[in-house]
Parts: sequence; structure tokens; C-alpha cells
Amino acid sequence: MNNTECIEYFEKYLTEEKKASANTLSSYLRDIRQLGAYLDSNSEHGIQDASEADLGEYISWLRSNGKSIATVSRSIASIKNLYQLFCIRQIIAENPSTKLVSDKNTQKLPQILTSQEVELLLEQPECVDAKGYRDKAMLELLYATGIRVTELIDLNISDVNLAAGVIRCHSRNKERVIPMYPAAIKALSDYITLVRPQMIALPDEQSLFVNISGERMSRQGFWKIIKYYQKKANIEKDITPHTLRHSFAAHLLENGADIHAIQEMLGHADISSTQVYSQLVKKQLKDVYNKAHPRA
Repeated sequence: MNNTECIEYFEKYLTEEKKASANTLSSYLRDIRQLGAYLDSNSEHGIQDASEADLGEYISWLRSNGKSIATVSRSIASIKNLYQLFCIRQIIAENPSTKLVSDKNTQKLPQILTSQEVELLLEQPECVDAKGYRDKAMLELLYATGIRVTELIDLNISDVNLAAGVIRCHSRNKERVIPMYPAAIKALSDYITLVRPQMIALPDEQSLFVNISGERMSRQGFWKIIKYYQKKANIEKDITPHTLRHSFAAHLLENGADIHAIQEMLGHADISSTQVYSQLVKKQLKDVYNKAHPRA
């Protein structure tokens, strides 16, 4: 079923079998429509074949965009109801929503890595083969620019300007130019000049980052790369591609960057989506104070 058919199927179930109230029906359908819209923009999958990773990233996206505890919790409930139904009806073989957990008492702030953890993660790819060069470039670029994983894999070779030290990123019919630090420029230059020509399947391939088949890297492929290097670095935090985006923003704020400049680099339409990182930095400072001050 396509997304529209999935939503219609769920609506019929809620209306005819569950006898859901008008408010419940409206809320659940709104949540599933929003999930469908997110998957359309950020995944190769639709509602029916969404993966556990897709749903986890979607809930992280809701939280990082400042959605309230109640909104996130209701969205999770809607998603769980949908996929439980699909499992019971044998529309899907496995339920991808089982690991989604609602927030209880406080707004969950995005998890970030410390500067030391970022350095440790970035040190993991070994530039001894094509995969190492590519992975090093992808991780450095993600942390250097804070772009979304979808934007990362959507980059074309023409979006890179090594001489200027910037990339051009396209998202939702908007374009933004983001600078890179020297180590990221070098990693990207090494990949483009030394490795990419041998990796691409066709001479006219436009994708910046390609898989072992020489075609555009997928979100799922990059998710596996992140998990591999997390394990290799022995970092206990649950790292996702979004974790480096969150870390990028929080570390810039910690070092005095203007929040409006960060908003521009992240591609947030609303400043409120960026202000969540201010809350995160304040919380970290408070935690440091409480742990370190002799009278705290």
C-alpha cells in the first residue's frame, strides 16, 4: 500500500472498528499523515515498509524541533497503534515501532557527544582503503556542517567547492552555503581526488558519496557506518546521524556562535527549532556546576 492507502486503511479501522472519538480520529490521522510526509522527504521507504531506524529518526526529529512531550508521546501512540494493526492483519511481518518510548516527565533534549567523543569517533576511519577515505570524509563533513543525513547523501559532486572551503546544500526548495573547517576540507579533497574516481560505477555519476556498488549512498547504508564506528570507538551513547548534527550546533553555541548564524547553517525555518540547543547548553553548564561546585 502507498501512504495514502495506509492512512485510509487506518482511518477505516479507527472509525468502523474502534469507534474512535472525533478528537482521537483527528489526532491519530494527523500524526500518521505527518509521518508519511516526513518519510516522503527523508526516506526511501513509505509508511508500510518503514524501518525501526526510520521511526527512531522521525521521533528524534520531532524532539529536536521543539515538539512538546505531549505531542511526541501522542505521535508515538499513534504510530504504535498503526503498526500493531498492520502486524495483526499480517500486512507487515515485524513491528518497527516496538522500541519507541514516550517521554514521561521532562522534555528530552537532544543527546550530543562531548568534543572528546567527537574526536574519538572521527579518528576511527582508517585511510588505508577506499572505504576508509570515504567514511572519514562523510563523518568529517557531517560534523563540519551540521547538515541532515538526507542532505549529506543527496550532495552531488558539483555541490562542493574545495577552493572556497564550502558546500552548497539543497533542502525543501532552499539553498544554503556552509563553510567547512580545514580537516574536513582535506578529508573531502582526499576522497574526491584519490578514491571517488575508482568507486563510481559510471563516469557521469553525480553523487558525491557512493556505496561499494558505485551508486549513491543510502540513508540505511550511512546508518550502518555510524553504528560501526560507534562500536569501534567504544562510545556507549546511542549515536545516530542526527547526533553529529546536534553536537555541531551545541558545540558552536558553547563557543560563542550567534544563534541566528547557527539557524542559517542548520536550515531551520523557525528560530525556536534552534533554541533547543540553548536549553541543552544551559543544562550542561548546570550539571557541571552541580558536580563541581563545593557548595552545590
